Amino acid sequence: MRDFPMAADTPPVAGRIRKALIVDDHPLFCDALSMTLQSAFDVAETVTAPDLTTALDRLAEGGIGLVLLDLNLPDVSGLDGLVQIRGAARGIPLVVVSSITDGALIARCIAAGANGFVPKHSARAIFAEALASIDRGETWVPDGVSLDPRPTGAADGEGDAVEKLSQLTRQQARILQLICEGKLNKQIAYELSIAEATVKAHVTAIMRKLGVHSRTQAVLVAREVSFVNLLQD
Repeated sequence: MRDFPMAADTPPVAGRIRKALIVDDHPLFCDALSMTLQSAFDVAETVTAPDLTTALDRLAEGGIGLVLLDLNLPDVSGLDGLVQIRGAARGIPLVVVSSITDGALIARCIAAGANGFVPKHSARAIFAEALASIDRGETWVPDGVSLDPRPTGAADGEGDAVEKLSQLTRQQARILQLICEGKLNKQIAYELSIAEATVKAHVTAIMRKLGVHSRTQAVLVAREVSFVNLLQD
């Protein structure tokens, strides 16, 4: 285990958690993690979400004080889910719980705003240790993990993609996802029930935050956070 200072705007866990959100599409794991939270960290209530869409709805309902997120969800790819959850849950401690434990991936999760990363196969005591560490204002990752988000030999720009994407709002992240699917502004406006002019304004803001000058370049930045690109390094 390694502890690192946590962002100052993220409140501690202890003493204020009434409800935790577990985002994972495996019911048995959700049940086991729920029991761990209740017995080892005295979390009063847990709710679950099997996909990103449901998770965002749960967050919009309010009352969530802790999020535990699996990266491999049925309706999202790579770190897109983490980026969108972090945008919707600003100020709420967020822990990634994943069976993929590649060091570069863990580092990029932290760069995208996660307060900790716990391997899915970890014992109950490890989960309790991680939450206690976050409660002390630290970021928790497994032993031996470097928090440099760039894999060895990667270009300087590669490590910036996650950090740039983490700056997007929930709506901007959703619009970027639709752009990656090849949809035009008119189609995006229809799907999100907003004006086309609003979509155009969001696209402009997205490109500014990502430091690019075209939709194609924005898509390339988004694809840098896919599991394939992260793990092939």
